[in-house]
Amino acid sequence: MAKSRNNLLGVGGQRKKLSRAEQQGAVSARGADRRAAEDKKQELVRKMRERAEAQAATTATTAAAEPGEQDASPAQS
Repeated sequence: MAKSRNNLLGVGGQRKKLSRAEQQGAVSARGADRRAAEDKKQELVRKMRERAEAQAATTATTAAAEPGEQDASPAQS
């Protein structure tokens, strides 16, 4: 067991030192980078959803057309 069990000084990490601009409410470069990354992620998710919806629509129209084609095949045999 630790000798100074009741001494919690330093537990939980250290706080980042804020520059004067950050103290006055200016956006840090790190915060701007995070927002830019989040925007890129949202755009990518939107594109992926659009592609998935388009593919699902194409699959649905293809599946709807197939039963009519299958009925014609056995009649010819």
